Amino acid sequence: MKIIINHSSMQPIYEQVVDQVKRQILLGEAAEGEALPSVRSLAKDLRISALTVKKAYDFLEGEGLIATVHGKGSFILGANESLIAEEGRRDAQTCMEQAVAKGRSCGMCDDELREMLELLLEPET
Repeated sequence: MKIIINHSSMQPIYEQVVDQVKRQILLGEAAEGEALPSVRSLAKDLRISALTVKKAYDFLEGEGLIATVHGKGSFILGANESLIAEEGRRDAQTCMEQAVAKGRSCGMCDDELREMLELLLEPET
């Protein structure tokens, strides 16, 4: 499993780990039943705290994406597609809220924002 940490990012490191593991599960790059690196080995490889990796694994387990078997490690459960789809919708909504706020801060009215969205939704020819 390949995970790359951006230490200059404003996103917390554990969230970077969570996002990359989720992405690999969704894209089928991490197969169901595949073992994740141990907390200690991943922490060593990424040069981060084992507590940070543990927090990421706990979060993934709480979302039903991995299972931890005491003494054996953590394993991919498979893509919980409805959970990942819902998260994608939340991300899209957040981006839209930011776009609306940006448009309004530039003096755009709701009709102008709707018109812009309609243009963006038109299929490319």
